[in-house]
Amino acid sequence: MTDTKAPAEQEKPLYVDFSVSIQRADAYALAELCKRIGWTDAERLSASEVEGTRMLIACDAVRAALSEAGVSVR
Repeated sequence: MTDTKAPAEQEKPLYVDFSVSIQRADAYALAELCKRIGWTDAERLSASEVEGTRMLIACDAVRAALSEAGVSVR
């Protein structure tokens, strides 16, 4: 059976892999932001509780990737 959905309507992949090149000082600043942002911030900036939770999950993933790249903050 052929998929008849338009390309925009087809399901997108669950995960997104991306890479970015930034200056080391900016990477440390981003790691600090990811470390410091909390539920109150996400709640205030999001449209829903689900979106706020996803923001925090994404920040944790970015922080982990930065740490793997040698950029970790305490």
